[in-house]
Amino acid sequence: MTAITQSHAPGPARGPVRRTERALAPDLARGTMLLFIALANSAVFTFGNQPGAEASPHGWERGFNLAMFVFVHARAYPMFAVMFGYGLVQLTRRQDAQGTGPGAARSVLLRRNAWLVAFGLVHATLLNFGDFLGAYGIVGILFTLLLLRRGERVQRVMLWLWGWMVVYVAVVAGIAVYHATNSTSGSAAVPTDGVDSLSAPDYAASMADRLGEWPIHTLTVVPIIVIVWLGAWAARRGVLEDPARHRRLLIRTAVIALGIAFAGGAPIGLVSAGFVHVDGATADAFLLLYEVSGQFGGPGYVALFGLLALRLSKARSDARPKLPVAALAALGQRSLSGYLFQSLAWVVLLSPFALALGERTGSPTLTACLSAVLVWLATVAGAYLLQRRSLPGPAEKLLRRLTYGPR
Repeated sequence: MTAITQSHAPGPARGPVRRTERALAPDLARGTMLLFIALANSAVFTFGNQPGAEASPHGWERGFNLAMFVFVHARAYPMFAVMFGYGLVQLTRRQDAQGTGPGAARSVLLRRNAWLVAFGLVHATLLNFGDFLGAYGIVGILFTLLLLRRGERVQRVMLWLWGWMVVYVAVVAGIAVYHATNSTSGSAAVPTDGVDSLSAPDYAASMADRLGEWPIHTLTVVPIIVIVWLGAWAARRGVLEDPARHRRLLIRTAVIALGIAFAGGAPIGLVSAGFVHVDGATADAFLLLYEVSGQFGGPGYVALFGLLALRLSKARSDARPKLPVAALAALGQRSLSGYLFQSLAWVVLLSPFALALGERTGSPTLTACLSAVLVWLATVAGAYLLQRRSLPGPAEKLLRRLTYGPR
């Protein structure tokens, strides 16, 4: 296993990705899945805990709770981890193609990811304890230093690790089945973790709470480096740039990975919906199964959007995508700005010291759902307007300036 070396002084770094270099699948995936991120985070802000769900659902809320645990909670964010790893390799390739030397790519990646950590700290302090930017920055630095230019041996180790994850999920599923079949009926609720910053009496107190919550949350997220590596593995093979060539791989990944993720979330979803009643030990086992199976949502959703992009590319007769696809892809290109705007919206709309809309309505679940959809639609519209004017998102513009300089 060889270490990363810098054979000569790097030349001037190439700038950020150009529009003509973008593939549809990654942008479409990011733009669409920001709706799932909005649904998850609005629920957490509304109910003041993780994972965020109505404890006593009625009517349609029961189906909504089930759908959230099967398709959204702990299943959406791993997709962004896969795409983050994909982007690390794409950035490296652009630098290498420019002939700037291996040191230039590493320098750009380290600088960009260091600024992501800074973005995460500011984001967490001001808006959202559940920030992922800081964790992505830390993972990006580790990946650049330890894994980016490693050989096939490390790739085989990582693939074996994913194989063991499948085994681990199977073992946890067996434990959950054992508890379910050997316990008496109970009335246990979904186990939740309270979040102090979400119930703080004022904004200053919430900031103080978030400063203590963010480091712990970030450390728990750092293991996504395994998911990030999977995205890098896919990028080295150009899976999303040429989905037609990798169609069979995409189909298998979507079916298997999403099957694991959806099946693993169903038991705790049924408990949350009130369709199944279990004791505390069984609820804990169901929750663990939901958590460990969620990571498979990352590659599964990415594969699904790869297939969707392939279908769209075959369906359209001209080179320009239709308006809905173009708008979603525009948001995907500005996903950092969209993500940060969402956090600002939750603080204003759902915090107890602000508008507190969840407390003012008869159905907090409906409030969380409508808030998520409307805020996401606003970001889609805003991103499309920026795209029409060939303007980047404000957060992307700032990050590029800090990464590449004023060029």
